[in-house]
Amino acid sequence: MPIWLFLLLIGAITYLIVQRNVANITRTPVWILWLVLMTPPGILTAWAMIYGNQTPMPPGLVIVPFVVCSLLYWVLLHRGRKVSKSEAINPANPQNSEVEVQPKIEVSTDLSSVRPINKTEEDNLRNCFPWSIYYLENIEYRPQAVLCKGKLRAKPDVAYQTIRENVEQLFGDRFLLIFQESLSGTPFFALVPNAIADPKSRVNTEPLKRPGLALTLLLVTLLTTTLIGTVVAGFSFNFKQVFSNPAILLQGLPYALALMTILGIHELGHYMAAVYYKIKATLPYFIPIPFFLGTFGAFIQMRSPIPNRKVLFDVAIAGPLAGFIITLPLLFWGLTHSEVVPISAQSGILNFESLDPRFSLLLTLLGKLAMGSELAAETAIHLHPVAVAGYIGLIVTALNLMPVGQLDGGHIVHAMYGQRTGAIVGQITRLLVLGLAFVQPDLLIWAIVLLFMPATDEPALNDVSELDNKRDIWGLVALSILVIILLPVPKLLTALLHI
Repeated sequence: MPIWLFLLLIGAITYLIVQRNVANITRTPVWILWLVLMTPPGILTAWAMIYGNQTPMPPGLVIVPFVVCSLLYWVLLHRGRKVSKSEAINPANPQNSEVEVQPKIEVSTDLSSVRPINKTEEDNLRNCFPWSIYYLENIEYRPQAVLCKGKLRAKPDVAYQTIRENVEQLFGDRFLLIFQESLSGTPFFALVPNAIADPKSRVNTEPLKRPGLALTLLLVTLLTTTLIGTVVAGFSFNFKQVFSNPAILLQGLPYALALMTILGIHELGHYMAAVYYKIKATLPYFIPIPFFLGTFGAFIQMRSPIPNRKVLFDVAIAGPLAGFIITLPLLFWGLTHSEVVPISAQSGILNFESLDPRFSLLLTLLGKLAMGSELAAETAIHLHPVAVAGYIGLIVTALNLMPVGQLDGGHIVHAMYGQRTGAIVGQITRLLVLGLAFVQPDLLIWAIVLLFMPATDEPALNDVSELDNKRDIWGLVALSILVIILLPVPKLLTALLHI
C-alpha cells in the first residue's frame, strides 16, 4: 500500500475519532486538534517518502514530536473545555467529590435548578430505601442529579431492583436511577432527570429504524467493495475498464461478499443482543469509501441506557464472537486457494501479495493447516481475495477486542472487573501497543487510534452487580482470541512446523 494512502487512512480514522469523542466537550476547533494529532505520522511519512524505508529515522525525531504533540493536544483540549453533563453532576473539585465519571445520558441542560425535587418529594424518596436493603445516610444535590449515599446491606441486584421499583412508583419515568461505585468503592445511587420522558426530546422525534438508509448504504458499500475487490483480484483500478467489462467487476464480488458478510454478522451480533434485551438500537449501517478496503466497516447506535453489567457484557461480546466464527471458515477456504511466494523485504502484515503470517500464531496455524508443506520457512502467502477478506476480518476482530474504552474489548473488561479496573487495563493496553509499534511499524495506526480513544466507557445503570462465572469464562475466551491473533509464533513452534 502506498505510504501516502496509509497516511490518508490514518487521517480519516483520526478525524472520525476526534469528531465523535471530543468535539462536544471542547470549543477548540476539531481541525486544529486533528492537525496536532497528525503531525507525528506526517513527519514519519515525510521521512519515509524522502529517505525510504531502508534509512532508519533518528529516535529523537520519533519521540520528540510524539511527546510535544500529545501535550499540546491535551492543553488545547482542556483550555477550550465545555461544562459537560457529567461534570454538571460531578463538581470540578475532585477533592470534595467521590462520584466517578457519569454515564452520557440525555438529560436536561438547565443548570439553574439545583434541587430537582421539593422537600415533600425528598421525604418520600427516603422511604424508597428500606434500611434492610440500603441504609440511606444522606442526600446530596447536584445541578443534574440527586445523589443518595449510604451503606449497602443486600446483594446489588436485589438492592437496585427494589429501589428502582420504589423510585418508579414514586416518580414514574421522571428519573433514571443509576447505581455506581464512588472512588472509595462505596456504592451510591443517583437520580438523573430523564430527557427520554420529555415529549419534546429529540430522542423521541428522531426515527430509530431507517431501513431505506441501511439498504442504500449496503448497496453502495457492495459497489465500493466490489471495485476494490477487482484490484485485490489483480486488475488495475480503472473505472472505464471495469464498468465496460462486467466480467472484471464480477472478479471483485468474492472479496466484497466475504468482507461484507464478516462485518455485517459482527454488527448483527450486537444488534440481535440489543433486541433480545429490549435496548433501542439502530439497524446496522455500512460506511462506504471508494478506496483502501472499500469500506470503513459498519456500526449500530444504541439509544437507551444499558441496564447492568451482564447486559453490557452480552451485547459487547456478541459482535466479535459472531464475526470471528464466520471469519475462520472464510479465511481457511481463502488460504486453501492462496499461493505461496518467496519471502522478501517487502513481505509484511499489510502486503496482501506477500503476507508474512508469522506475526500471528492463529494465522500461522491456519495457514499451515490449509497449505500444508507448501508453507515453508522462506515463504510468504499471496492471498486469494476471500483470504484477504478473512484476514481483514481477523484484524477487525482483534482491534475490537482491544480492552480499551468504547471498543468491544473495553466493554468486556469493564463488565468483568468494573469501570475503574477497565480504565487501568485500557491505559496499559494503549502503552503496550505503542511500544509494539516501535518494533512493528505496521502497528502504528493501531497505536494512534487507541492512544486518542477515551480509556473509559459509559457505565451501566446498575454498574455494581458483578458477572456470573459463565460470563467470566467467556470473557477470558474472548481475550484469549485477541492474544492468539496478536501473539507471534514462538521459535520452538516454527521449528516443529518447519516454517
